Amino acid sequence: MPLRVSGDEKMHDIGDRCQRFSEGKRAALPLVCESSHFILSSGTARATRAVVESRAMNVAQLRQEYMRSGLSEQDAGADPLRLFSAWLEDAVRAGLPLPNAMTLATVTPEGAPDARIVLLKGLEHGGFAFYTNYSSRKARQLAARPAACLVFQWSELERQVRIEGGVEKVSAADSDAYFSSRPLGARLSAWASEQSATVASRQVLESAMQEARKRHGDSPPRPAHWGGYRVLAHRMEFWQGRADRLHDRLLYTRADAGWKIERLAP
Repeated sequence: MPLRVSGDEKMHDIGDRCQRFSEGKRAALPLVCESSHFILSSGTARATRAVVESRAMNVAQLRQEYMRSGLSEQDAGADPLRLFSAWLEDAVRAGLPLPNAMTLATVTPEGAPDARIVLLKGLEHGGFAFYTNYSSRKARQLAARPAACLVFQWSELERQVRIEGGVEKVSAADSDAYFSSRPLGARLSAWASEQSATVASRQVLESAMQEARKRHGDSPPRPAHWGGYRVLAHRMEFWQGRADRLHDRLLYTRADAGWKIERLAP
């Protein structure tokens, strides 16, 4: 039987982290990373007692030096949407997982921040489009206060982009076009899932999915409660990691006829 070690321990040399003291018993216990606690078993009738010592990971010591690139005003150019498109293409070419994943931050009716990861599905009309259920928690927040902040992070490229702006719904035609491009299962689940609502069990969702499949077959139409939003940027900040924590930060702010660009201290 294995000695199981928390997933956090993978961050370190297990040989330096764990020490087994047996009482003269011979037992080969392989290490398996699993949950947040230690489980020890000898696999014999007479269990071998063991003591496993673990030091908590010191997150303050997790550091990385940024050396890949720099970002000058001249190279960045006057149009932040063009620069964003180039950075997104770099992330795609680099083979990064989910290069279009972004943090979407909204505000609750009480004024508290709220955030989740969504996927960018369009860069058009000067805005960043994503799709969701119009009855979801984030949609209710956007209805009350149509403003949001987006954050993209491409750690392997040592880059981050932060976007602030107002939010509007995309047209029904745009929502229809995107919905029809989704896999069948995703289209059916838009009918089956009342997003953000409490459900009694997984079986409730499975049953709703079966009902949607029976009802709509292979051609489910877009539900009226499902569609897209577009974040219309008025501030865009580009962050490029640099050595000695002297990072490059360029802030674009909407001006009358274009964008004003400023450099921020890291």
